[in-house]
Amino acid sequence: MNLLVVGASYRSTPVDVLERLAVGSAELPGLLRTLLDRPAVEEAVVLSTCNRVEVWAAVSGFHAGLREIGAALATHADASTDVLARHLYAHYDDAAVAHTFTVTAGLDSMVVGEAQILGQVRAAYRAAVSYGSAGRLTHELVQHALRVGRRVRAETDIGRCGASTVTAALDVPAGHLPGGLAGRPALVVGAGAMGGIAVAALSRAGAGPIAVVGRGAEGIRRLVSAYGVRPVPAADLVPALAAADVVVTATTAPDPVLTAELVAPALRRRLTRGPDVPLFVLDLAMPRDVHPAVARLDGVVVVDIGGLGAVARDGVERRDRDAAERIVATERDALAGRLRGADAGLTVAALRRRADRTVSAELHRLAQRRPDLSEAQRAEVARTVSRVVQQLLHPPSVRVRQLAGEPDGERYTAALRQLFDLEVPHSTPVADVPRVA
Repeated sequence: MNLLVVGASYRSTPVDVLERLAVGSAELPGLLRTLLDRPAVEEAVVLSTCNRVEVWAAVSGFHAGLREIGAALATHADASTDVLARHLYAHYDDAAVAHTFTVTAGLDSMVVGEAQILGQVRAAYRAAVSYGSAGRLTHELVQHALRVGRRVRAETDIGRCGASTVTAALDVPAGHLPGGLAGRPALVVGAGAMGGIAVAALSRAGAGPIAVVGRGAEGIRRLVSAYGVRPVPAADLVPALAAADVVVTATTAPDPVLTAELVAPALRRRLTRGPDVPLFVLDLAMPRDVHPAVARLDGVVVVDIGGLGAVARDGVERRDRDAAERIVATERDALAGRLRGADAGLTVAALRRRADRTVSAELHRLAQRRPDLSEAQRAEVARTVSRVVQQLLHPPSVRVRQLAGEPDGERYTAALRQLFDLEVPHSTPVADVPRVA
């Protein structure tokens, strides 16, 4: 098995395509089942965030894996494979490891160094474990990737400023409102992880009062306790919009939650408040929470993930980025070498099992053809044959392990499997895979 990453991100994919690719929690089990039903896909983890959708998979080969994962994503997005292929990227083996580490370290994020990605990767892997699509190879990849992410944040200044997609989005109204966000009434739609981050960022910026609309009662209670927010029932969304200067939407709803029909009456109410201050709506959801028609209304400024890419700042020092990239490269080589060594070990074990079966079959045949041999004689023949086989297998077994650690070392392991027609089990049942840290 080999590692393959197939995905799309804000760097190369229009927001409308990312929306169609986005994988909600209700859709995830079906997509994972579809992936595992493909003959070339043995393991799969799906990472779906506000600005990327990726499949991290263990596959039997590059071309078959790419074709089958691409087809599964096209079916999920209800798009043709040819159209979707224009926006997909693929990374194989060492390049797949390097890409996964780069993503988890926050180096490929819209806001470089943002820490949310660590939690998102953990959640993606735990979901794969719970749905039975993870195995030994994806476990090694994710566990090591999380270690790389923590190491980058511990050994460089990347992420020290606490930048995130939320803080980058809040820079937009902060730069246009007199006095910034201090004292500005705000509304957060969604009480999940992203909504909580938005409330925290607004609170740090001095915004207030802060109202929250959300379906999760427990999430609302935590935000009320921690930040003193005002919970708002969904039925009161229009007056809550009218009272706010800044709105952050971050739900997991499959369809828009803010439509022109909802926002237009709120804008009319705002006209009675005095000075003409636009309503800033920051849509951080994927798929988007705000219907495109809202942006065409007078008196509203909508910033979504597509627009955020143009304003998000990369404030990371060159030396920190270089240091982080060196960590990624070092850890990539370490994991690639370990995986090649493990693959060689499995291959050698399969070769020895094949030899043991052959020896056992020949000894059984000897016992049938020479019933006159005593038990001691048969035992001596068995020991002699076993010694000969072990002596013959020892040099290639040691050498293939050594060669596996070198660049392109997997070729020797693959050759050994082909020469002896070995069946090597590469995946481990999910129950046997340790939980991710």
